[in-house]
Amino acid sequence: MGAKIKGAGTDIIEIQGVKNLKDVSYNIMPDRIETGTFLCMAAMTGGEILVKEAKPDHITPVLNKLEETGCKLKVENNEIQLQAPKRLKAVDIKTMPYPGFPTDMQSIFSTTLTLAKGTSMIVENLFENRYKYTQELIRMGAKISIEGKTAVIKGVRKLYGANVKATDLRGGAALVMAGMAAKGDTRVENIEYILRGYEGFDRKLKGLGVDIRVL
Repeated sequence: MGAKIKGAGTDIIEIQGVKNLKDVSYNIMPDRIETGTFLCMAAMTGGEILVKEAKPDHITPVLNKLEETGCKLKVENNEIQLQAPKRLKAVDIKTMPYPGFPTDMQSIFSTTLTLAKGTSMIVENLFENRYKYTQELIRMGAKISIEGKTAVIKGVRKLYGANVKATDLRGGAALVMAGMAAKGDTRVENIEYILRGYEGFDRKLKGLGVDIRVL
């Protein structure tokens, strides 16, 4: 567009003003966290999904961990196909700055692991108080213990529907995912958190066969 900017990838960005900027055409990149969310939903519910118009190289750590859980992945250009095993395997995760495992996938992946065989350990290295959602999962039958920045998740066979509350965007999406896999009905309150981060969330889930309603 004609801007004068330097310092990309460093601690300091320098911008020198110009008189005019020119028109350009730009395609916004796909949301890597939304991609990871739908892949984890399929993994947790034992299903199969094809995510189109994705950027697989943006979520390499997530794809690697999904493979560790036993999921079969087929990645071609901008498409990711996932087939879940009968039961997921436990894995350990540490959140890191990009290109490491994204902190915004922590609650999503942790929820997936509540039904995995074995014990998983999650270490949140970037933000404090990001385990609030776990108390709601415990009410659904999950076995999770928190100590500092570490969460220990002991996989269970089933989760059970309950009335739960979203306290943030990703934690709210995680509770919807838990409700998809749980026995019985789940009601998630405070969905304004979720809807601000996922466009057409309920519509896309209905397209995947989920029985979901926004009230």
